[in-house]
Amino acid sequence: MDVAIDFSIPSAVLRNVEGVAALGVNMVIGTTGWQEHAGSIRAAVEKHGIGLVWSPNYSVGVNAFFRLVAEAAKLLAGQPEYGSWAWEIHHSTKKDAPSGTLLKLVEEMKKAGYARPIDVGSNRAGAHPGTHEIGFDSSSDSITLRHTARSREGFARGALKAAQWVMGRRGFYEFADIVFDRGRGPGAGGQG
Repeated sequence: MDVAIDFSIPSAVLRNVEGVAALGVNMVIGTTGWQEHAGSIRAAVEKHGIGLVWSPNYSVGVNAFFRLVAEAAKLLAGQPEYGSWAWEIHHSTKKDAPSGTLLKLVEEMKKAGYARPIDVGSNRAGAHPGTHEIGFDSSSDSITLRHTARSREGFARGALKAAQWVMGRRGFYEFADIVFDRGRGPGAGGQG
């Protein structure tokens, strides 16, 4: 086995990483909700010398969207008249609400310096593959940024891209390291 791909459940991720890492197999993780175990997962990656890529979303478009949202939040951080919201809709069988992607968007806004409250909302209905929307609103105008997935194909394609990329590498990476080629060569340790 060259690379293991984990899209399981949050409670299984730590056990899965420890077991697969002990076999010396690199990993791609798309499961969300396990971040409280990040220290233990990083320790397993380091101890066993494997490479691991993680992302709450393997869509190339969503990873570009993360950066666009962060830039908008940075630009409006010093403009107190702009309030903000983060909203999503997904299929009715999606288990987490808000999704890991929406939480990452809010995190990116905060890291960019947007310190005011962000109203967060989630809907679950039908078979919708996923839409994420970030908005900034003032009495003068409104700015809306939106990403809509047309299918789950982009997520699968991104996870396979990550699996091919992580072969022969060691360290902890995020999918954005691959999408935006952050200059890390084979064997370079990632920071994630």
